Amino acid sequence: MYKHIFLSILLIICALSVHAEDSVRVSAADLQTLIQRIERLERKDSLSQQMGNTVANSQVDDSTRVQQKAAEQPRTRHGRFTIGGYGEITAKHCFYSNNYLRYGKNPEKYAGDHYGEFDLPHVVIYMGYDFGKGWSMGTEIEFEHGGTESAVEIEEEEGGEYEAEIERGGEVALEQFWLQKKFNRYAIIRAGMQVIPVGGLNAHHEPTEYFSVYRNEGEFTIIPSTWHEVGLTFMGSTPNGWHYQAMFLPGLDSDRFNRKNWVKPGAGSPYEFKLANVFAGAARLDYTGVKGLRLSLSGYCGNSFRNTLSKSNVELDASTYAGVKGTVSIGAFDFAYNDYGLILRGSAVYGHLSDAAAITQYNIAMRKGSVSSKQWVASDAIAAGIELGYDFLSLSRDTKVNSHKLYLFGRYDYYDSMFRYDNQPTDMYAWCGRHRAAVGINYFPIRQIGVKAEFSYGILKHGTRADGTKGKIYNDEPQIAIGIVYAGFFQL
Repeated sequence: MYKHIFLSILLIICALSVHAEDSVRVSAADLQTLIQRIERLERKDSLSQQMGNTVANSQVDDSTRVQQKAAEQPRTRHGRFTIGGYGEITAKHCFYSNNYLRYGKNPEKYAGDHYGEFDLPHVVIYMGYDFGKGWSMGTEIEFEHGGTESAVEIEEEEGGEYEAEIERGGEVALEQFWLQKKFNRYAIIRAGMQVIPVGGLNAHHEPTEYFSVYRNEGEFTIIPSTWHEVGLTFMGSTPNGWHYQAMFLPGLDSDRFNRKNWVKPGAGSPYEFKLANVFAGAARLDYTGVKGLRLSLSGYCGNSFRNTLSKSNVELDASTYAGVKGTVSIGAFDFAYNDYGLILRGSAVYGHLSDAAAITQYNIAMRKGSVSSKQWVASDAIAAGIELGYDFLSLSRDTKVNSHKLYLFGRYDYYDSMFRYDNQPTDMYAWCGRHRAAVGINYFPIRQIGVKAEFSYGILKHGTRADGTKGKIYNDEPQIAIGIVYAGFFQL
């Protein structure tokens, strides 16, 4: 628009200059400068229009695909800054006890108990920036269960003493902070705190990427979630739908492994830094070359013993622990299919810990006040789950109706954090393994926001009772839950 106006004015001036004695002379250099200014004005006008449509045209995506977009696709002039996040508002009522002794010697005492919860399980703020020339950065701050609140108050009833009080529980964590250099779509290097994409849940943990109100119990129980470490990553993709990542990172800490969560507590660090006495590697391979389908393989391998500041009371007895490494090996497969109103997702994770018996012995001997839970840990753990949902509004011919989504879904999980272990009675930790079935609905008035409701039933394993008879040892765990979730990422 500006170019046409100014060129018309320029032609008029040139025409007048032919007949005027004191003509206005326009050199070639002046003309080129004027055209460049006009082009800059046009770009600014186009930029304003594009920025006005950015929010309207933005689409929700999980963090892995957002990071792939940021890393692999060329940036437009208006797409340097990315902001977004996700969050969950949930409520549930559990028709079972939350007493820590409910899996003890007399579980029948808690058979009639029930309790409820309101919560903000995860609220995440994500920010990223493209510096240009292949350099970019990303950050992610997570507030779990509402974050933390504390205060210092003067207690008048206690002689005016200053007293620190915790007003709200929760956690605040820097889950991601990385810098990366993109050479081309095939070769990208990233360094810093980043998500370890082992398993389906870590790679796709936004609440719009699963049907349940809460994250699926299997993977969430036995491996860290969301698993994040400081490390170095090489990644890239091919035009025909292959995406790959290979990571170098510090190993887990075997001191904090336990019976309920297997190696999950060994991620991160209770100290101000992460020890790296031992190292590990992780990798992931995704295939998205077929419309609506994603197939993924991922794995992790690394030692975990002696990756701590703490020591057992028996110290590192050379004869007992000389060959102990505590190698953690995890293999996972996950997939998703989304087309024709149908969504099918599934995952399976199997993990093995070498020297589990020696690590158990070492941890139990930890001195009082150590970071260890002083519990038995399994040599093998397992988790598998599958979910299927259908959008019934996709059957409508009304475009206003089928722009909404209403999924009726079912989900099944099986997991066991003590799948195999040594030197203990077979049924001592039967409560660590269970089946879980759930049914519910997901309603999405827009793609970024969803309303969820489900009924689930946790079926604990059978075993041998104290009197020697076979049957159910522990109480089953039914619950109802509702949630409101969001996930959005926008480029400005």
